Amino acid sequence: MSNPHPESSDKGESRAARATLSVIVVAMNEAHDIRDCLESVRGLAMETIVFDSGSTDGTPALCRELGARVFETDWPGDGPQKNRALAEATGDWVLCLDADERVGEALRREIERLLDEGSPHAAFSTPRRSSFCGQFMNHSGWWPDRIVRLFRRGSARFTDVRTHTHLVIDGTTGTFDGPIIHIAIGDLQEALDKANSYSTSGALTMAENGKRSSLRKAIGKGLWAFLRTYLLRRGFLDGRRGFMLAVANAEGTYYRYAKLSLLNERQGSSVR
Repeated sequence: MSNPHPESSDKGESRAARATLSVIVVAMNEAHDIRDCLESVRGLAMETIVFDSGSTDGTPALCRELGARVFETDWPGDGPQKNRALAEATGDWVLCLDADERVGEALRREIERLLDEGSPHAAFSTPRRSSFCGQFMNHSGWWPDRIVRLFRRGSARFTDVRTHTHLVIDGTTGTFDGPIIHIAIGDLQEALDKANSYSTSGALTMAENGKRSSLRKAIGKGLWAFLRTYLLRRGFLDGRRGFMLAVANAEGTYYRYAKLSLLNERQGSSVR
């Protein structure tokens, strides 16, 4: 007997299943931020995976309460930790977020369309809108600040570096217009804390790679960071926050190279 509804049957058979999405986050003491991060992908991600490196503020329990799979481990560095989280992902696509980042509504719609319709690309770049001391920056090198965080599982891997890892992608990269929302720096104390932490990690990485520095070089690099942020990247158009960000960038850069120079001295002393 023939099918009385051949057209509807054919459509049902040919319709591809919706692709799945895994979200990975690395965290430490992020209870003040991570709820908004995870809730921004609720209903979009098939799974959320959090790798926590020694939080003392209840971050792991909070993430489990929000439905995430949580792994409590040490901190081998940014790249290695994200690759650990990536190894646990099972979705067709993977989105990597920091705890202080959220998926905006426009980006969410674009990701949903990708999961429904597919794409030949291996990854997608997205702009990131970042705030500094309560103000979203429109200049200073912080906008549009395109980053690649969404990729097809099996087509990308993070570089094994301590800080500021990036993806190595096997395939083409498409573009999304919707931004990741980044609550980057809440106040100046946080800016100082991050400058100290990142400059230490950066100096260690450069020392391991055989880089050398001096006090003169640290001063020059710091001054250039200020001029690049405030003048070349038009930070002055961001008002007072633009000036403060330029100073913060200069401080972080200066301390990174100053710490490297001290590491060079210690390494030289140990050799002798």
